Amino acid sequence: MSDSTSTPLPDFQRHFYYLVNFERALQWLADRYDDLWVQDERVFLREFPALPLASRALLVRMLMRVGPYFRASRLVYDEIGCPCEALAPLSALGWADPDPAITLDEIFSLHTRPELAKIFPPVRGAASTRKAELQESLLAAYPGAQVYRQWHPGSHDVVIRLNVSSLCERLRLMFFGNLRQSWAEFVLADLGIVRYERVVLERSSRAFQSRTDIDSFLAVRAYRDLLDTIDDLPSIEAMISNIEALTCERAWLEQRRQKLLYRLGQHCERLCYWEAALSAYRTCAFPGARHRRMRVMERAGLYSDAYSLARDACNDPGSEEEAQRAARMLPRLRRKLGLPTEPVSRPRAVERLEVVLPMPAKVAPVEMIVRDALSEPGASVHYVENTLINSLFGLLCWDAIFTPLAGAFFHPFQRAPADLHSPGFHAARRDEFERCLALLDDGRHKHAIRSAFVAKAGVQSPFVHWAVLSGDLLEQALACLPAAHMKLWFRRLLQDIAANRSGFPDLIRFWPEHGRYEMIEVKGPGDRLQDNQTRWLAYCAAHDMPVRVVHVRWTTAEFG
Repeated sequence: MSDSTSTPLPDFQRHFYYLVNFERALQWLADRYDDLWVQDERVFLREFPALPLASRALLVRMLMRVGPYFRASRLVYDEIGCPCEALAPLSALGWADPDPAITLDEIFSLHTRPELAKIFPPVRGAASTRKAELQESLLAAYPGAQVYRQWHPGSHDVVIRLNVSSLCERLRLMFFGNLRQSWAEFVLADLGIVRYERVVLERSSRAFQSRTDIDSFLAVRAYRDLLDTIDDLPSIEAMISNIEALTCERAWLEQRRQKLLYRLGQHCERLCYWEAALSAYRTCAFPGARHRRMRVMERAGLYSDAYSLARDACNDPGSEEEAQRAARMLPRLRRKLGLPTEPVSRPRAVERLEVVLPMPAKVAPVEMIVRDALSEPGASVHYVENTLINSLFGLLCWDAIFTPLAGAFFHPFQRAPADLHSPGFHAARRDEFERCLALLDDGRHKHAIRSAFVAKAGVQSPFVHWAVLSGDLLEQALACLPAAHMKLWFRRLLQDIAANRSGFPDLIRFWPEHGRYEMIEVKGPGDRLQDNQTRWLAYCAAHDMPVRVVHVRWTTAEFG
């Protein structure tokens, strides 16, 4: 990214780092979105650079805090000086209001409990009253909005409303492609606290290609925020219709819309609105929606419909998870319909072992206790769960994962491609992944993984767990894990990244001198295998990978 400030002095960058980064982002946006700006955005981009330094800095400081209301006494920054003087040019443009009418809610959000006792003298003695209770008690007496001097006549403070918060939220959305990331990403990257992979970003590498895209994102976001606040059936039915009518031309935006429909269906289930839930799921293509339809049909007493849909899912499953769940439902549905039972095929059994251990004197994770109990000279045991295999995959396939495809990378602060969990992620990079996996066929994978471990150390990745993957653990894994097994794991990961990144056994035991390993899933008393764990265990057993489930039983004796 280019720096919009010409040859800034080190002191300037040190004191106004947040402003420098914001202006860099504005320049980035100006270079890429000049064809999409609406009038208020064009005005902002034109007028902002012409503001006095202190005014620009104050605006950005407010953007980086929770607003849109601020007390001037809380906006004291040495590099800015008097906030009221810096505010004047912002007020002249209408970007800030130095004397807005504010409600009781806003007064309470701007003050501490002791400060409120001074604003509302009659309750000064009620020191034990909680802030929420105090606010509730005052609602009837203060129903409207008024300016701050009316709320607190004796105060010399000023309350400011920032009027460009929504506009700047849109700019942040257009830069990041989401509202989850903040402008602080620049600071973390500049300080080296968080490092990102450098991906070539062309001018066309932008999250939104039209204003319709932006409007669609904001509409989905607004409905998501509204979802948990409504529980009446007419409002929910109207929301379903509105969401179904939304147009999302980008695949990643459509995925967000589908996920919203899925969440709306779940919301309807919690309220026992079965017809509405079925309506939400009927056109929903989000993973798991068909299974939710089966569940709703069953709970609504539509056993025949649920049975038919479960049969379809078993015959043509959308994923291993769906096949597993549908197969579990079918016997129950057959009983409810009075149909004869059918033989059920069971996966290959996984070896199970019961281990009796002394009850620990102090509370500790059972996985760590088993790890220590099974460790012995020449056979080290590591607690890795979902970290090790994912990390090896992430290192070997680094270049494939970060292939700069259209619609995958929008800005320099992405931990993962935007389409990572989309059904077409693997297909869009099939050749790149095949080149990476081919390294497992002749032993070249070890050099590739070691090289990436050194060259990419600490760089953000959706797969590599740097805090867990030490050099020693990596070398033991490369010495003991057969390349053929790694290839099988990696191919299954690519089949369904969202579902298959988790569920790996808790522990792994290495015998480096013999080049052997085994994976161990630990279950304490009363614990049961989760569905994703069952699928991974069955997969490993089917491919003759050494894996077992250890069930722990405690004795009454204590350690030590």
